[in-house]
Amino acid sequence: MTQATPFLPGLSPVAGKPLAATFDAGLMSSDGGVIVLRQIATRLGLADVVTSSLPDERDPTRVVHPYADMALVRMMAIAAGYEDCDDLDALRTDPAFKIACGRAPETGLDLMSQPTLSRLENLADRRALHRIGLGMIDLFCRSWERVPSSIVLDIDDTDDPAHGQQELALFNAHAGTTCFQPIKIFEATSGKPVLALIRPGKRPSAKEAAHILRHVIGRIRLNWPQVKILVRGDSHYCGEPVIALMKKLGCDYILGLAINSRLAALAEPWKQQCDLYRSNWRPKVRRFHQFRYAADSWSEERKVIARVEATDMGQDARFVVTNLEGRGKVLYEKVYCARGSMENLIKDMKLYTRSDKTACHRWQANQFRLFLHMGAYWVLHSLRRAAPKRSIWRGATFETIRRAFVKVAVRVEEMKSRIKLAFPASYPHRAMLIALTGSITAQPP
Repeated sequence: MTQATPFLPGLSPVAGKPLAATFDAGLMSSDGGVIVLRQIATRLGLADVVTSSLPDERDPTRVVHPYADMALVRMMAIAAGYEDCDDLDALRTDPAFKIACGRAPETGLDLMSQPTLSRLENLADRRALHRIGLGMIDLFCRSWERVPSSIVLDIDDTDDPAHGQQELALFNAHAGTTCFQPIKIFEATSGKPVLALIRPGKRPSAKEAAHILRHVIGRIRLNWPQVKILVRGDSHYCGEPVIALMKKLGCDYILGLAINSRLAALAEPWKQQCDLYRSNWRPKVRRFHQFRYAADSWSEERKVIARVEATDMGQDARFVVTNLEGRGKVLYEKVYCARGSMENLIKDMKLYTRSDKTACHRWQANQFRLFLHMGAYWVLHSLRRAAPKRSIWRGATFETIRRAFVKVAVRVEEMKSRIKLAFPASYPHRAMLIALTGSITAQPP
């Protein structure tokens, strides 16, 4: 018995003609852009970075889905907006995702199911995760065509709400919820991710931050022995362990410094002076002061910059500590305040790749998921960076990039000698997609 073709009922007529919509257009996908993302992931070697350290005790003669294929399709799905593992059950026969996984769209094996992917996510132990993290740092270093003379590492943390009784989940009063508080490190000039590390839902101590930075900087220096490194961070990353580490490793730093009673008393006359200079035609006055200062926990005095300001809203003072040479105004406004762009990088990963979908019970599985979302960030970021420098797409959000270049309808036809991909003739970003693909494929592997 022939099965009836499904159709959409109840559509209103157009121009006096009834609409008949059926699901018989052939082998099509609404995510044609993942075929382009596959080129990026292959060039970066993302799947190997994520899975090469995983133990595989399966019988090789019975393996249907290699770990690399499983990680690759999971990252492609996250990049396309399917952040849940369950989504792969509905995408198992999608021709674009099968091509992205290196399988023929019609005759190739269907993709893996959610239970298979969940088993993958729970494979990694602490040692494997450590090796994957180091591999991500190596990937960051390989992604540069030439070794840079200097890089800027921005370090920060963000809340990641937990779901139930999960390992490392703690109640955070500032976030107002039970959460994790992962640390994320990005390279500021390129926006490339360096590390994403899941951790308990509390503010990291300076000792913990120093431990993480020691491993990250050490691995970068293993790849680039002569690179100059500047580390920027908020005030809770400013502590003797971090500052002493920067001196030991020969790194520059500029870190926020939390105000205390001594600093407040020191800034009081400066604030009054700024308030005195205010007038109707000059409602805002800002001054900068440099001085030597040593907190009780510091081993020596260090250079501190005070930014003092008076406005109609009142008086305010902020402090940073640094070993950089230069004027306080330039160091504060041009160097330190530039770390605010990291908020956008965190948003790209957290909001647009949904890196907060850490719903596993074991922290190891959640860390592995974080690496998968980090891989999705890599492919979307690389697609955005492939656009011309003066293009509007260079400043677009990941969601805009996804809607324009990933969520594209494509008809797939598998022939004997080739696979034909037919994109809509009315696709509005045709010229840019051609340019992006050409730029990606022209880059050396």
